[in-house]
Amino acid sequence: MFQSFMRSRARTYLRGIVGEREFRARSPERDAETDRERLDAVMGAIDHALDSAQAEHEGLIKRVDDVLARSAVTFGNGDDEYLTRETLDSHHLDLFESEIQNGQRRIRELKSIIAQYRTVRETLVAQFPHSNPRPKGDA
Repeated sequence: MFQSFMRSRARTYLRGIVGEREFRARSPERDAETDRERLDAVMGAIDHALDSAQAEHEGLIKRVDDVLARSAVTFGNGDDEYLTRETLDSHHLDLFESEIQNGQRRIRELKSIIAQYRTVRETLVAQFPHSNPRPKGDA
């Protein structure tokens, strides 16, 4: 009996310190808005990464194509061009070849990364069908 009395007194005392607030949950509309904001933040991050990777991919393709064109001019079109090629031209061809290989390697990596980002995005859309994300075109 004494313990029950002490618990009751403790609750009364704590209500006076903390206030008479009761537990109240947020409205379903506010909960839905919070969930939508979180999902939009995740979707925005994925879209940003996808856009960035696609822009890098497109830019790199243009630069590799430019290096290929320059190397073709340096290489020449004669059958015995390699016999009369100057040392400086051979050096430039070696540099172009290295740049081309590195660029093509990165293009392959970016293709894979872009595909993975698209898969992550599609999975997120499938898991949250009510989210209505903005459409994302294939670039």
